[in-house]
Amino acid sequence: MHITGNARYLNCIEKLYSCFPYWEGLEGKRIFLSGASGMISSFLVDAIMLRNRGLPLEKRTLILGFVRNLEKAKARFTPWLGERELILTQHDICNVLPPLAEVDYWIHAASTTHPMAYSLEPVNTIFSNVLGTKNILDKTAESRGRFLLLSSVEVYGENRDGTEFFAEKDCGYIDCNTLRAGYPEAKRVSEAMCQAYSAQFGVDSVILRLPRCYGPTMQMTDSKAVAQFIKKAVAGEDIVLKSEGNQFYSYAHVADAVCGLLWVLLAGKSGEAYNLADETSDIALKELAKLAADCVGKNVVFDLPDEAEKRGFSKVQKAVLDGGKLKNLGWRPACSIQDGIPKTIKILRECAYE
Repeated sequence: MHITGNARYLNCIEKLYSCFPYWEGLEGKRIFLSGASGMISSFLVDAIMLRNRGLPLEKRTLILGFVRNLEKAKARFTPWLGERELILTQHDICNVLPPLAEVDYWIHAASTTHPMAYSLEPVNTIFSNVLGTKNILDKTAESRGRFLLLSSVEVYGENRDGTEFFAEKDCGYIDCNTLRAGYPEAKRVSEAMCQAYSAQFGVDSVILRLPRCYGPTMQMTDSKAVAQFIKKAVAGEDIVLKSEGNQFYSYAHVADAVCGLLWVLLAGKSGEAYNLADETSDIALKELAKLAADCVGKNVVFDLPDEAEKRGFSKVQKAVLDGGKLKNLGWRPACSIQDGIPKTIKILRECAYE
Protein backbone atom coordinates (compact mmCIF):
# COMPACT_ATOMS: atom_id res chain seq x y z
CA MET A 1 0.00 0.00 0.00
CA HIS A 2 1.24 3.50 -0.84
CA ILE A 3 1.32 5.63 2.28
CA THR A 4 -1.19 8.12 0.87
CA GLY A 5 -3.75 5.32 0.85
CA ASN A 6 -3.39 4.69 4.58
CA ALA A 7 -6.27 6.00 6.71
CA ARG A 8 -4.08 6.72 9.75
CA TYR A 9 -1.63 8.70 7.62
CA LEU A 10 -4.43 10.71 6.07
CA ASN A 11 -5.69 11.42 9.58
CA CYS A 12 -2.28 12.94 10.41
CA ILE A 13 -2.65 15.24 7.42
CA GLU A 14 -6.21 16.15 8.43
CA LYS A 15 -4.91 17.19 11.85
CA LEU A 16 -2.33 19.38 10.13
CA TYR A 17 -5.09 21.10 8.18
CA SER A 18 -6.95 21.92 11.38
CA CYS A 19 -3.85 23.03 13.33
CA PHE A 20 -2.56 25.55 10.78
CA PRO A 21 -4.89 28.51 10.08
CA TYR A 22 -3.04 30.29 7.28
CA TRP A 23 -3.45 27.94 4.34
CA GLU A 24 -4.78 30.79 2.23
CA GLY A 25 -1.29 32.26 2.34
CA LEU A 26 -0.10 29.39 0.14
CA GLU A 27 -2.90 29.60 -2.39
CA GLY A 28 -1.69 30.47 -5.89
CA LYS A 29 1.92 30.47 -4.66
CA ARG A 30 5.04 28.74 -6.00
CA ILE A 31 7.29 26.89 -3.55
CA PHE A 32 10.86 25.78 -4.21
CA LEU A 33 11.63 22.74 -2.06
CA SER A 34 15.07 21.12 -1.88
CA GLY A 35 15.26 17.57 -0.56
CA ALA A 36 11.63 17.12 -1.62
CA SER A 37 11.54 13.36 -1.05
CA GLY A 38 12.86 13.55 2.54
CA MET A 39 10.87 12.77 5.66
CA ILE A 40 9.61 16.28 6.38
CA SER A 41 9.44 17.51 2.79
CA SER A 42 7.46 14.53 1.51
CA PHE A 43 4.84 14.99 4.23
CA LEU A 44 4.56 18.64 3.22
CA VAL A 45 4.18 17.66 -0.44
CA ASP A 46 1.43 15.14 0.35
CA ALA A 47 -0.45 17.68 2.48
CA ILE A 48 -0.31 20.40 -0.17
CA MET A 49 -1.16 18.10 -3.07
CA LEU A 50 -4.16 16.60 -1.26
CA ARG A 51 -5.41 20.08 -0.39
CA ASN A 52 -4.91 21.22 -4.00
CA ARG A 53 -7.48 18.69 -5.17
CA GLY A 54 -10.22 20.65 -3.44
CA LEU A 55 -9.20 24.01 -4.89
CA PRO A 56 -9.79 25.70 -8.26
CA LEU A 57 -6.72 25.72 -10.51
CA GLU A 58 -5.82 29.34 -9.84
CA LYS A 59 -5.68 28.77 -6.07
CA ARG A 60 -3.53 25.65 -6.12
CA THR A 61 0.02 25.70 -4.75
CA LEU A 62 2.79 24.71 -7.15
CA ILE A 63 5.80 22.84 -5.79
CA LEU A 64 9.18 22.83 -7.52
CA GLY A 65 10.65 19.74 -5.87
CA PHE A 66 14.41 19.29 -6.24
CA VAL A 67 15.81 15.83 -5.47
CA ARG A 68 19.07 13.91 -5.80
CA ASN A 69 17.42 10.74 -7.09
CA LEU A 70 14.56 11.30 -9.51
CA GLU A 71 13.47 7.66 -9.76
CA LYS A 72 13.28 7.35 -6.00
CA ALA A 73 11.26 10.57 -5.84
CA LYS A 74 8.85 9.35 -8.53
CA ALA A 75 8.24 6.16 -6.55
CA ARG A 76 7.58 8.18 -3.40
CA PHE A 77 5.20 10.56 -5.18
CA THR A 78 3.41 8.06 -7.42
CA PRO A 79 -0.07 9.48 -6.63
CA TRP A 80 1.00 12.94 -7.77
CA LEU A 81 2.84 12.08 -10.99
CA GLY A 82 1.24 13.92 -13.87
CA GLU A 83 -0.25 16.60 -11.62
CA ARG A 84 0.75 20.02 -12.93
CA GLU A 85 1.29 21.36 -9.40
CA LEU A 86 4.28 19.09 -8.66
CA ILE A 87 7.38 19.50 -10.82
CA LEU A 88 10.23 17.19 -9.85
CA THR A 89 13.80 18.01 -10.91
CA GLN A 90 16.91 15.92 -10.33
CA HIS A 91 19.67 18.23 -9.16
CA ASP A 92 22.61 18.17 -6.75
CA ILE A 93 21.89 21.13 -4.51
CA CYS A 94 25.65 21.64 -4.13
CA ASN A 95 25.64 22.90 -7.73
CA VAL A 96 24.31 26.23 -8.98
CA LEU A 97 20.56 26.12 -9.59
CA PRO A 98 19.18 26.27 -13.13
CA PRO A 99 17.07 29.24 -14.27
CA LEU A 100 13.70 29.25 -12.52
CA ALA A 101 10.44 31.08 -12.97
CA GLU A 102 9.16 33.29 -10.15
CA VAL A 103 9.18 31.65 -6.71
CA ASP A 104 7.32 32.93 -3.65
CA TYR A 105 8.82 30.66 -0.99
CA TRP A 106 12.22 28.98 -0.95
CA ILE A 107 12.65 26.06 1.47
CA HIS A 108 16.03 24.41 1.98
CA ALA A 109 15.41 20.96 3.45
CA ALA A 110 18.11 18.96 1.64
CA SER A 111 20.68 17.43 3.98
CA THR A 112 21.90 14.16 5.33
CA THR A 113 20.36 13.94 8.79
CA HIS A 114 21.50 10.72 10.42
CA PRO A 115 24.71 9.32 11.99
CA MET A 116 25.69 6.76 9.36
CA ALA A 117 25.49 9.39 6.63
CA TYR A 118 27.63 11.78 8.70
CA SER A 119 30.25 9.04 8.93
CA LEU A 120 30.15 7.76 5.33
CA GLU A 121 29.32 11.03 3.51
CA PRO A 122 30.99 13.74 5.61
CA VAL A 123 31.85 16.01 2.68
CA ASN A 124 28.34 15.87 1.21
CA THR A 125 26.94 16.48 4.70
CA ILE A 126 28.79 19.78 4.86
CA PHE A 127 28.33 20.88 1.27
CA SER A 128 24.62 20.05 0.96
CA ASN A 129 24.09 22.47 3.81
CA VAL A 130 26.63 25.22 3.17
CA LEU A 131 26.72 25.22 -0.65
CA GLY A 132 23.05 24.33 -0.84
CA THR A 133 22.18 27.29 1.36
CA LYS A 134 24.38 29.59 -0.73
CA ASN A 135 22.88 28.45 -4.03
CA ILE A 136 19.30 28.94 -2.86
CA LEU A 137 20.05 32.24 -1.15
CA ASP A 138 21.63 33.47 -4.38
CA LYS A 139 18.39 32.72 -6.22
CA THR A 140 16.32 34.33 -3.48
CA ALA A 141 18.46 37.47 -3.68
CA GLU A 142 17.92 37.60 -7.45
CA SER A 143 14.18 37.01 -7.57
CA ARG A 144 12.95 37.78 -4.03
CA GLY A 145 10.47 35.73 -2.06
CA ARG A 146 11.03 34.34 1.46
CA PHE A 147 13.76 31.83 2.32
CA LEU A 148 13.27 29.21 5.05
CA LEU A 149 16.22 27.21 6.36
CA LEU A 150 15.50 23.95 8.15
CA SER A 151 18.13 23.90 10.86
CA SER A 152 18.64 21.63 13.83
CA VAL A 153 18.93 21.24 17.57
CA GLU A 154 22.49 20.21 16.75
CA VAL A 155 23.55 23.86 16.44
CA TYR A 156 23.44 24.07 20.24
CA GLY A 157 26.21 21.50 20.70
CA GLU A 158 26.95 19.97 24.09
CA ASN A 159 25.09 21.23 27.12
CA ARG A 160 28.06 21.81 29.43
CA ASP A 161 26.69 24.49 31.74
CA GLY A 162 23.55 22.76 32.96
CA THR A 163 21.14 24.71 30.76
CA GLU A 164 17.70 23.19 31.29
CA PHE A 165 16.20 24.19 27.94
CA PHE A 166 18.07 25.63 24.97
CA ALA A 167 16.55 28.97 23.94
CA GLU A 168 17.32 30.53 20.57
CA LYS A 169 20.11 32.75 21.95
CA ASP A 170 21.94 29.90 23.71
CA CYS A 171 25.04 28.28 22.27
CA GLY A 172 26.74 25.14 23.57
CA TYR A 173 30.11 23.54 22.88
CA ILE A 174 31.10 21.83 19.61
CA ASP A 175 34.55 20.32 19.03
CA CYS A 176 34.98 21.39 15.41
CA ASN A 177 38.01 19.13 14.86
CA THR A 178 36.00 15.91 14.60
CA LEU A 179 34.24 14.07 11.79
CA ARG A 180 30.92 14.34 13.61
CA ALA A 181 31.15 18.14 13.75
CA GLY A 182 30.48 18.52 10.03
CA TYR A 183 26.70 18.52 10.42
CA PRO A 184 26.24 20.96 13.33
CA GLU A 185 28.96 23.30 12.11
CA ALA A 186 27.45 23.33 8.60
CA LYS A 187 24.08 24.22 10.10
CA ARG A 188 25.67 27.02 12.11
CA VAL A 189 27.37 28.42 9.01
CA SER A 190 24.10 28.14 7.06
CA GLU A 191 22.29 30.15 9.71
CA ALA A 192 25.03 32.79 9.65
CA MET A 193 24.68 32.97 5.86
CA CYS A 194 21.01 33.85 6.27
CA GLN A 195 22.01 36.87 8.35
CA ALA A 196 24.74 37.83 5.88
CA TYR A 197 22.44 37.70 2.86
CA SER A 198 19.82 39.65 4.74
CA ALA A 199 22.28 42.42 5.62
CA GLN A 200 24.03 42.59 2.24
CA PHE A 201 21.29 41.73 -0.24
CA GLY A 202 18.05 42.33 1.66
CA VAL A 203 16.99 38.66 1.63
CA ASP A 204 13.92 37.87 3.74
CA SER A 205 14.90 34.71 5.64
CA VAL A 206 13.64 32.71 8.62
CA ILE A 207 15.09 29.68 10.40
CA LEU A 208 13.38 26.68 11.99
CA ARG A 209 15.48 24.62 14.41
CA LEU A 210 14.06 21.12 14.58
CA PRO A 211 14.52 18.54 17.33
CA ARG A 212 14.97 14.85 16.51
CA CYS A 213 12.05 14.06 14.21
CA TYR A 214 10.25 10.81 13.43
CA GLY A 215 7.13 9.69 11.63
CA PRO A 216 5.75 7.43 8.92
CA THR A 217 7.57 9.28 6.13
CA MET A 218 10.98 8.45 7.62
CA GLN A 219 13.61 6.97 5.32
CA MET A 220 14.31 3.26 5.73
CA THR A 221 18.04 4.07 5.55
CA ASP A 222 17.79 6.42 8.54
CA SER A 223 20.27 5.39 11.24
CA LYS A 224 19.05 7.71 14.02
CA ALA A 225 18.18 5.85 17.20
CA VAL A 226 14.46 6.66 17.04
CA ALA A 227 14.30 5.44 13.43
CA GLN A 228 16.11 2.23 14.34
CA PHE A 229 13.67 1.61 17.20
CA ILE A 230 10.70 2.12 14.88
CA LYS A 231 12.10 -0.14 12.16
CA LYS A 232 12.74 -2.92 14.66
CA ALA A 233 9.21 -2.60 16.02
CA VAL A 234 7.72 -2.66 12.51
CA ALA A 235 9.63 -5.87 11.85
CA GLY A 236 8.41 -7.35 15.16
CA GLU A 237 11.91 -7.59 16.59
CA ASP A 238 13.50 -6.67 19.91
CA ILE A 239 14.59 -3.04 20.15
CA VAL A 240 18.37 -2.64 20.11
CA LEU A 241 19.85 0.09 22.30
CA LYS A 242 23.49 0.94 21.60
CA SER A 243 24.14 2.84 24.83
CA GLU A 244 22.86 2.94 28.40
CA GLY A 245 20.04 5.12 27.09
CA ASN A 246 20.41 8.02 29.49
CA GLN A 247 20.48 10.64 26.75
CA PHE A 248 17.56 13.04 27.12
CA TYR A 249 16.29 14.78 23.99
CA SER A 250 13.41 16.68 22.44
CA TYR A 251 11.48 14.90 19.67
CA ALA A 252 8.73 15.85 17.23
CA HIS A 253 6.32 13.95 15.01
CA VAL A 254 6.70 14.85 11.33
CA ALA A 255 3.19 16.36 11.21
CA ASP A 256 4.06 18.75 14.04
CA ALA A 257 7.37 19.58 12.33
CA VAL A 258 5.58 20.45 9.09
CA CYS A 259 3.03 22.52 10.98
CA GLY A 260 5.88 24.45 12.62
CA LEU A 261 7.56 24.87 9.23
CA LEU A 262 4.41 26.48 7.87
CA TRP A 263 4.00 28.76 10.89
CA VAL A 264 7.54 30.07 10.52
CA LEU A 265 7.28 30.35 6.74
CA LEU A 266 4.11 32.43 6.81
CA ALA A 267 4.15 34.10 10.22
CA GLY A 268 7.78 34.16 11.37
CA LYS A 269 9.64 37.44 11.78
CA SER A 270 12.34 38.02 9.16
CA GLY A 271 15.83 37.25 10.43
CA GLU A 272 14.62 35.20 13.38
CA ALA A 273 15.29 31.58 14.38
CA TYR A 274 12.61 29.47 16.07
CA ASN A 275 12.92 26.26 18.08
CA LEU A 276 10.26 23.60 17.57
CA ALA A 277 9.65 21.60 20.73
CA ASP A 278 7.10 20.64 23.36
CA GLU A 279 7.63 19.13 26.79
CA THR A 280 5.26 16.24 26.03
CA SER A 281 7.84 14.89 23.59
CA ASP A 282 10.98 15.26 25.75
CA ILE A 283 12.13 11.77 26.68
CA ALA A 284 15.16 9.66 27.67
CA LEU A 285 16.45 7.29 25.01
CA LYS A 286 15.88 4.17 27.13
CA GLU A 287 12.27 5.23 27.75
CA LEU A 288 11.82 5.79 24.03
CA ALA A 289 13.20 2.32 23.31
CA LYS A 290 10.80 0.78 25.83
CA LEU A 291 7.88 2.69 24.32
CA ALA A 292 8.64 1.22 20.89
CA ALA A 293 9.18 -2.26 22.30
CA ASP A 294 5.91 -2.20 24.26
CA CYS A 295 4.00 -1.38 21.07
CA VAL A 296 4.80 -4.82 19.66
CA GLY A 297 5.34 -6.87 22.83
CA LYS A 298 9.12 -7.08 22.47
CA ASN A 299 12.12 -6.40 24.69
CA VAL A 300 14.92 -3.84 24.77
CA VAL A 301 18.36 -5.38 24.28
CA PHE A 302 21.76 -3.71 24.49
CA ASP A 303 24.41 -3.94 21.77
CA LEU A 304 27.68 -2.05 21.30
CA PRO A 305 27.90 0.05 18.11
CA ASP A 306 30.50 -0.70 15.45
CA GLU A 307 33.22 1.80 14.55
CA ALA A 308 31.33 3.40 11.64
CA GLU A 309 28.29 3.93 13.83
CA LYS A 310 30.30 5.40 16.71
CA ARG A 311 31.95 7.93 14.42
CA GLY A 312 28.54 9.33 13.53
CA PHE A 313 27.03 9.29 17.02
CA SER A 314 26.46 12.52 18.92
CA LYS A 315 28.22 12.88 22.27
CA VAL A 316 25.49 15.21 23.50
CA GLN A 317 23.76 13.72 26.54
CA LYS A 318 21.03 16.31 26.93
CA ALA A 319 19.49 18.46 24.21
CA VAL A 320 16.10 19.82 25.18
CA LEU A 321 14.66 22.82 23.38
CA ASP A 322 12.63 25.74 24.67
CA GLY A 323 9.76 26.00 22.21
CA GLY A 324 8.13 29.07 23.72
CA LYS A 325 9.05 31.47 20.92
CA LEU A 326 7.32 29.37 18.25
CA LYS A 327 4.32 28.82 20.52
CA ASN A 328 4.02 32.60 20.81
CA LEU A 329 3.41 32.62 17.04
CA GLY A 330 0.49 30.27 17.64
CA TRP A 331 2.01 26.86 16.89
CA ARG A 332 0.87 23.95 19.06
CA PRO A 333 1.80 20.27 18.78
CA ALA A 334 -0.92 17.79 17.92
CA CYS A 335 0.97 14.57 18.60
CA SER A 336 2.91 13.71 21.77
CA ILE A 337 5.59 11.08 21.54
CA GLN A 338 3.45 8.70 23.60
CA ASP A 339 0.87 8.82 20.81
CA GLY A 340 3.21 9.40 17.87
CA ILE A 341 5.46 6.36 18.21
CA PRO A 342 2.60 3.80 18.31
CA LYS A 343 0.81 5.57 15.46
CA THR A 344 3.98 5.60 13.32
CA ILE A 345 4.60 1.90 13.91
CA LYS A 346 0.99 1.05 13.01
CA ILE A 347 1.10 3.04 9.77
CA LEU A 348 4.38 1.52 8.63
CA ARG A 349 3.23 -2.01 9.47
CA GLU A 350 -0.02 -1.49 7.60
CA CYS A 351 1.78 -0.09 4.57
CA ALA A 352 4.29 -2.94 4.61
CA TYR A 353 1.91 -5.85 5.09
CA GLU A 354 -1.36 -4.83 3.40
